[in-house]
Amino acid sequence: MPIGYNGPMPGIYDLHAHSTASDGTLSPRELVRHAARAGLEALALTDHDTTAGLAEAADEAFAAGLGFVPGVEISVSWNAHVVHVLGLGIDPGCRLLQDGLLELRRFRDWRAREMGRRLEGAGIAGAFEGAMALSSGHLVGRSHFARFLVNNGHAADGRKVFRRFLTRGKPGYVPGQWASLENALSWIRAAGGQAVLAHPARYPFSRTKLRRLLTAFVAAGGEGLEVVSTSHSRDDNFTMARHARDFGLLASSGSDYHGPDNPWRELGRFPALPEGCTPIWRDWVLPAFSDAINA
Repeated sequence: MPIGYNGPMPGIYDLHAHSTASDGTLSPRELVRHAARAGLEALALTDHDTTAGLAEAADEAFAAGLGFVPGVEISVSWNAHVVHVLGLGIDPGCRLLQDGLLELRRFRDWRAREMGRRLEGAGIAGAFEGAMALSSGHLVGRSHFARFLVNNGHAADGRKVFRRFLTRGKPGYVPGQWASLENALSWIRAAGGQAVLAHPARYPFSRTKLRRLLTAFVAAGGEGLEVVSTSHSRDDNFTMARHARDFGLLASSGSDYHGPDNPWRELGRFPALPEGCTPIWRDWVLPAFSDAINA
């Protein structure tokens, strides 16, 4: 269901942000208010494997006069790696999309409980319960475990706690089997959205392997590449712009904002798309808000 406003979108587009519906620390309403204060023209809410925050965010965006793009970030397994695919401009009422996301959330629940068991085996009691409390009863992710571990003195900050406890080979790591690339993109297309490969420079891929992923992504119906991200360096942005042009992909940009606890990722604070990119929003017209959107 399209939700937004009529007219061109010439300003700052932040098309990758999270709320408390997944692993952000601001509610959907608070996130939109923050985006309006930051001077954004348009914001996409792209919570991990859920659309639960979209209705609240849409209502607040209408009140704030902010362009809003309903989105989601889907967890994907590809060649034994986890990659993330954004669905932008989705209809959250699409049954195929919601059925797929429900299966991912069921796996997330099992994974969270298993992480808690493994951390308890390493001498850290109450991790699952603590992470659940920090999630406000919503989806529980690794970032909630990280916040629990930092709050309880097991590491100085989130980056250190991930390296010590939550990455491959560490006590709290649980490997995941997520959606296939083909399935994730089929859900997004069924929901009327555009699929964008998120923060491509973050993945530990050689140039050759990344281009293999992009080949598979395009073959499955992918339309966009997150060229500019707070996860990228300046050089990364230009490299990803070349990949986007080579593969005929539209260019997107986003902060991957999770809240004020991560000041290095702020809404709208990233460079403009490199020259020669075709913005994914080039042909967008977001009509008037609709009460028919469902989370």
